[in-house]
Amino acid sequence: MTGPLHLRGIALPAEEAVEFWIRDGLLTDEPVPGAATVVDGGWLVPGLVDAHTHPGAEQPGDPLDADLLRRHGREHLAAGVTLLRVPGSADRLPGWFGTEPDLPRVVSAGRWLGLPGMFYDGWVRHVGEAELADAAVEETLASGAWCKIYADWVVDEAGLDGPRLPADRLAEATRRVHAVGGRVAVHAQTAEGARVAVEAGVDSLEHGLGLEAALLDRMAAQGTALVPTFTVWRTFERVARASRSARFRDWFRTAHARLGPLVSAAYEAGVTVLAGTDSYGTPVLPHGCVSGEVRHLAAAPMPAEAAIGAASWTARSFLGFPLLKPGAAADVVAYHQDPRTDLRVLEHPARVIHRGRVVR
Repeated sequence: MTGPLHLRGIALPAEEAVEFWIRDGLLTDEPVPGAATVVDGGWLVPGLVDAHTHPGAEQPGDPLDADLLRRHGREHLAAGVTLLRVPGSADRLPGWFGTEPDLPRVVSAGRWLGLPGMFYDGWVRHVGEAELADAAVEETLASGAWCKIYADWVVDEAGLDGPRLPADRLAEATRRVHAVGGRVAVHAQTAEGARVAVEAGVDSLEHGLGLEAALLDRMAAQGTALVPTFTVWRTFERVARASRSARFRDWFRTAHARLGPLVSAAYEAGVTVLAGTDSYGTPVLPHGCVSGEVRHLAAAPMPAEAAIGAASWTARSFLGFPLLKPGAAADVVAYHQDPRTDLRVLEHPARVIHRGRVVR
């Protein structure tokens, strides 16, 4: 549905009755003659966000596929996800992805960056320590926003003794990226990887399995967000249990068990916690499943409202996107019930409005 639209309901997080009209893709509080009422009551949430997702390629090493990008984007949008942060992709995302009207908005980070031995061949851009800062700036300028760097990489026992990114190299790359107006996301599973990321002052820590609680106050003070990606670790449990390495099984079991309490402590310390699924579009990691990540955050525990915010208003603010106010882009998800009282409500949006158009 296109043309001027009209909606009213209770807006979150302010929990106030609002009435908006939509004209030219923007919200306004001034009546628009002839607007069609598409939401008349219920709960209005700023468009959902998956802050860690990888559309466009499903199997390690596969090239970026335009048809998959479109399909994956639509899967997210059908679930009410109107904004994606893609922290690394098989190739730099094409300019049309994130701008077409039937696809979510996108914040990208260019290609993954890692030392030799990190991540999957064919996907990651392997660079030496001395090349990292230059490569980070290149990917930031290419994406227009972020870069993504691996501090470590642990998917088996070999990863426990694998390469680690030196603190001084990550700090240099972070300074260089910040100097050109970009932001840095860092993959860290180990305590050492998380420590060097926080000490470097990166903008977001992805996964954070080994993050020490002693670093949380520093993260909060410098604005480093935590994206724990519970969803991917729940699926990875099966892989870890099947490992023949008792050392690896024990490491993962311990790290995974502490993630919930760690996220709860991070929230209490004032760290910005974001909802990211690490989805690839496979049957075990489908796109459009951020509502499940919200439930994992709430189970950490975090307050239900904060868990929803991690996939909506908190994430949008962190990424520089507006909430529900006059002049803001009309990206709105409507629900028949208050999702704070039952997080399963997030799975059943009554309406999804994106770029001022009804898409569901």
